[in-house]
Amino acid sequence: MSTISASTLDFLSDLKKNNNRDWFNENKPRYIAAHENVINFMDQLIAEMKKVDNIENESGKKSLFRIYRDVRFSQDKSPYKTGFGASMSRATKWLRGGYYIHFEPGNTLVAAGFWKPNPADLKLIRDEIALDAAPLRNILNDPDFKNIWGEIEGEQVKTAPKGYAKDHPNIDLLRYKSFTFVHRFTDEEALSDEFLFKPVKCYLALRPFFDYMSDVLTRHLE
Repeated sequence: MSTISASTLDFLSDLKKNNNRDWFNENKPRYIAAHENVINFMDQLIAEMKKVDNIENESGKKSLFRIYRDVRFSQDKSPYKTGFGASMSRATKWLRGGYYIHFEPGNTLVAAGFWKPNPADLKLIRDEIALDAAPLRNILNDPDFKNIWGEIEGEQVKTAPKGYAKDHPNIDLLRYKSFTFVHRFTDEEALSDEFLFKPVKCYLALRPFFDYMSDVLTRHLE
């Protein structure tokens, strides 16, 4: 079973302190080893997720984001990200939502949900919430769900989105522009032999939310 190596987190910790091209090139073998470690972990995570969900990713390598930062429009010109990130997508137009995992010393986490859905999808979500938010609230307030995922994280409008009253009883949910959730792990958890199954457990706990959103976003396609 693949695990995250302590040397992978050590490399990322050193990279954060030496975020420049000269240091990176001198330590390229360490980067390659860390990159391969995360790829191997993602290969197994994808395989485990395919047992419980319809995941379209075919390889850990293709699921990883590049470590090189796009600095064109950023004041921070550090050339490298200080963590490895990877995403997994659900297959077919009927299964909505996406999974993300991030490896970084002191900031290893999983995230999932709907980040900045397109205007048409956001309108469908808001209309459903405005009509009847009880099913969604039941999911969000479930103790097992809250224990893992806590509260919705995502950008919100300040008052009310256009077309919805400021005093709508579900305005707290209608304000969201993204519906995402985050669960964080300690470095000790991330390096444990059993870590592979912890993200899977978290993602599975989110299934009722994904089922709800998939129904809302695909009902008009039937």
